[in-house]
Amino acid sequence: MNKIAIYPGTFDPVTNGHLDIIRRSCGIFEKLIVAVAESSKKNPMFSLEHRVAMLKLATKEINNVTIEPFSCLLADFAKQKKSHILVRGLRAVGDFEYELQMGYANSSLNKSLETIYFMPTLKNIFISSSVVRSILMYSYDIEHLVPKEAYKYIKSNFCIDGD
Repeated sequence: MNKIAIYPGTFDPVTNGHLDIIRRSCGIFEKLIVAVAESSKKNPMFSLEHRVAMLKLATKEINNVTIEPFSCLLADFAKQKKSHILVRGLRAVGDFEYELQMGYANSSLNKSLETIYFMPTLKNIFISSSVVRSILMYSYDIEHLVPKEAYKYIKSNFCIDGD
């Protein structure tokens, strides 16, 4: 049985909700690949390189996780990595509808793919990358929303004065 799971996303930026799902997934699977999508169509606030760097810093203490960028179809990326499991997070009903469509689309392209959905813990249910980006546009008080390593990275690399 293959115990490699993939947690795909844009992670623009990584949030405490993402890190919660990463930790919980690592407790279940032998290896978790956090697949950072290039997502140029979404016009991310942070470059692919910065998003990968933030995730590597935030997960450096977790032994069975790797961070990898990708720019192909997720179904093809999963084949390349010999994984049959996708991990996704669900915060609200709107997430469910979108994720259900994506899960069906991925399995239509790669019949061996299964998607497992995690609900966030209550303290992380309202956190999304888009909320963090909105706050960043008007303020800098995101320290409670992102992993401390990501906050330090953003603060030091993007002229944010959070004191």
